[in-house]
Amino acid sequence: MTAASLHRPLPVTAVPRWDDEADVVVIGFGAAGASAAIEAREAGADVLLYERNSGSGGASGLSGGEIYIGGGGGTEVQRAAGFDDPTEDFTAYLKMAGGPCADDAKCELYGREALSHWEWLKAQGIPYRGNYLPGKHIEPTGDDTLIWSGSEAAAPFCDAAKPAPRGHVIQFTGWGGGRKLVDILEARVRALGVRVVVDARATALIVEDTRVVGAVMRIDNRDHFIRARRGVILATGGFAMNEAMRRKYCPLTFKINDPIGDKDDGAGIHLGMSAGGDAVHMDQFLTTCPWTIPEPQANGVFVNIAGQRFINEDCYHGRVSRAMLDQPGDRVYLLLDSAHYSEPFAFARTSIAATGADWEEVERELDMPEGTLAATMAFYNDHARRGADPLFGKRTPILTPLDQGPFIALELNFQSSYFSFFTLGGLSTSTDGEVLDRAGAAIPGLFAAGRCTHGLPAWGHGYSSGLSLADCTFFGRRAGGRAADVR
Repeated sequence: MTAASLHRPLPVTAVPRWDDEADVVVIGFGAAGASAAIEAREAGADVLLYERNSGSGGASGLSGGEIYIGGGGGTEVQRAAGFDDPTEDFTAYLKMAGGPCADDAKCELYGREALSHWEWLKAQGIPYRGNYLPGKHIEPTGDDTLIWSGSEAAAPFCDAAKPAPRGHVIQFTGWGGGRKLVDILEARVRALGVRVVVDARATALIVEDTRVVGAVMRIDNRDHFIRARRGVILATGGFAMNEAMRRKYCPLTFKINDPIGDKDDGAGIHLGMSAGGDAVHMDQFLTTCPWTIPEPQANGVFVNIAGQRFINEDCYHGRVSRAMLDQPGDRVYLLLDSAHYSEPFAFARTSIAATGADWEEVERELDMPEGTLAATMAFYNDHARRGADPLFGKRTPILTPLDQGPFIALELNFQSSYFSFFTLGGLSTSTDGEVLDRAGAAIPGLFAAGRCTHGLPAWGHGYSSGLSLADCTFFGRRAGGRAADVR
């Protein structure tokens, strides 16, 4: 065993031997690692790709396979559906979605090059049916391509950037198309001759002065010392599965109980920090509950335990969910009338907390003070009938009065209802995937991509479905190309 660890790199002078070497060493075989390996190999580099599991996947393999794409007037799918998507609007939305955490340079680069990335994805063999599915969906259940996947058509986003649907979903029937997407990228990785080693866990980086020159990989319970002639690329995911890191950086996630990830334990972030990398916006996370399933429930109104609304419910379901956790207490209520109520799916773990012939009765059943929830709904319905929401700017057609009794309050309890989440903070990187130190300088020989970095999906209150796969595939390619170019 070596004295090196995730938190302390191994000096090259302490390396007892080199067990293998390559121009570029990629750690992690999800979509980010695969994209990095493809780009590096196509640039002529000899590439070694390590994965701690027994096969590819990562969080990408658990996803819906949706990628956020727009700009340049729109993809052929957007244009066929009648949507023009100028680069300026696409980029403006990306920056708004990143909020105070946005990386403007990454937003601007992706805004300019997303259409060429779309062509690259198709060139890898990723299939798209090419149709548009209107409505409000978490994920298509059919093999549809284009969906509204963010807050594009909701305030305040629609006031600053022309709305367009931008979620492009791999052709796949049912949920979980991310597995198919990763399988296609894996096939491309192997066809290009990338050497893949599974059941291999990174335990430390190897440095020569300030330059990263390799990694220590734990394989078959033995340390293997791997030399990287040009660079190491970290593509190891976030830290949703690491409770100690969550308590340190992201304690609000303990309000909920359903992390999403594979082995997202923050190992890559620690490795990057050990070499001097800066980790930024580590408090940021996305959470989402399936409150828009069945779809008519998207017309509902949310109130907190004080009976007060707190957001325009027509925005992205994850933005609404994240705003829920900012409310007092341990639950919120989704208010519906009989015209918009359907039995919630069992996996949502929501329950009927109150019913009533009028909103006053619902208020009493919830033990709220008189004139709280009832006043909220009287104000909301009065303005909704006139097509207005003066408090939050909710818009038609989702803005609709809830005045057809009986009335229902569904309870979304933070501890017992389904609130999935994953982390968004990570290593600071350049647009070329170089890991940056606290002064903003690149650490020689070290690159990163995907959820172990701070990328396009930067702010939990502004996330859009497809941003993670867009970020990890596009900036994975950038990291692979830049690492291969090092001489």
